[in-house]
Amino acid sequence: MYLGIILAVGLFIFLAMRGISIFLAALICTMVVVVTNGMVLEQALLEYFPFGPLGAFTFAGKFFLLFMAGAMFGRVTGDSGAASSLATVLIRQLGAHRALWITVMATTLLTYGGVVVFVVIFAMYPLGLKLLQEANIPKRLFVAALALGSGTYTLTALPGTPSLQNVIASVSLKTDLFAAGFYGLFGGMIMFVLGMVYLDYARKKAEENGEGFVASARDKVIMENVSSESLPPWQLSLLPLLLVISIIVFPRLALLMDPAMVSNDLVAYAVSQPLLWPSIALVCGVLVSGLLFPALRQKLLSTMGKGVDDAVIPLMATAVVIGFGGVVTQTTGFADFKLWINAFDLPPLASVFVSVSMVSAIVGSSSGGLQIFLTTMAQPYLDQGMDPEILHRVAAMASGGFDSLPHCGAVVAILSITGLTHKQGYKDLGIITVVIPVFATLATIGLYLAFNG
Repeated sequence: MYLGIILAVGLFIFLAMRGISIFLAALICTMVVVVTNGMVLEQALLEYFPFGPLGAFTFAGKFFLLFMAGAMFGRVTGDSGAASSLATVLIRQLGAHRALWITVMATTLLTYGGVVVFVVIFAMYPLGLKLLQEANIPKRLFVAALALGSGTYTLTALPGTPSLQNVIASVSLKTDLFAAGFYGLFGGMIMFVLGMVYLDYARKKAEENGEGFVASARDKVIMENVSSESLPPWQLSLLPLLLVISIIVFPRLALLMDPAMVSNDLVAYAVSQPLLWPSIALVCGVLVSGLLFPALRQKLLSTMGKGVDDAVIPLMATAVVIGFGGVVTQTTGFADFKLWINAFDLPPLASVFVSVSMVSAIVGSSSGGLQIFLTTMAQPYLDQGMDPEILHRVAAMASGGFDSLPHCGAVVAILSITGLTHKQGYKDLGIITVVIPVFATLATIGLYLAFNG
């Protein structure tokens, strides 16, 4: 039983390393789990995988609106030139030699504003290529910078982020997006600082070794299509993003200024809808962009439609990984795993870290691992009296560490989009998305225990 699950995860990693479709890999590895655990075939494939509590389509249906809204906003931000305009002003102010800093800052701004990670990669890649060419920085470090700004602290640590991980924890634990904000800021700062230290070190090392930017044929075509002449003013480009962030933080700010606002219908509704409210904010950003940018006015619906199309692949890639995990959770081996974890004499938060990390590693997805943990393993911690807010933050942060092994869908996607192989790009990605987040989460747990025994 254990062997079958371990074999399935190992095969998942192997197939991902070979560039096999994540959809096919999830199906093949699900079959390995089914066969090695003696499961009923039709029950596993027609119930647990697609429509169970952790089914692929159950997840996709629940989170489609958030993915769709984020992808629409990302497409609008890219097609209007707003993303390029914001990054261009950063180039002028900071210089092309700070390309990695610019990349991290721009992706942080976009993802904290609610843009889906996959869409940020598509939006930033063309401009990033121009930065790399001017600064002569290897593309593998640009990929790592993309991952730092869009796939670490803005996904799991920073309070208020409308990321899927933060929303999943909020929905499951009935907390808000700002849960345990101080500890999230602490962990997020560690991820940012250590990430930038590593990127600067790696850039200098590459320069010493004579390693620079090498453009592929596809890269050259992309760079030719990026023109700064038609970009909107950066001040105008910033407005939709500020609007999205303002709407998202509105209920929290209202309650901070006046706790009595909890009785206000709009505030109460916003607080009660951690999934719908960020989606509404993103759609508002889309509509305002259509009014502000001439390039969009005649084709806003078409651009929004393309954004919806952009959402399908990342949503379903995440969903099928969760479907695989949903089948794993129905095995006897997984039930034994939960008993094994609970049998360890660990502090509760350390136990949460180990549990979430192992599940996320098995399914290769932070959102998938977090969803599985919160659905099947979180209740005993709450029954023991653990504060739902610190459980929210630690579980979210822990999900963003060992999930990023080579079979992770996001890792496969970012390498595919940027044209790198695992051999070329995974070392830097692994340090940024696995090693540093794991350390930051453990440090955050240590800080909480220091203050709360």
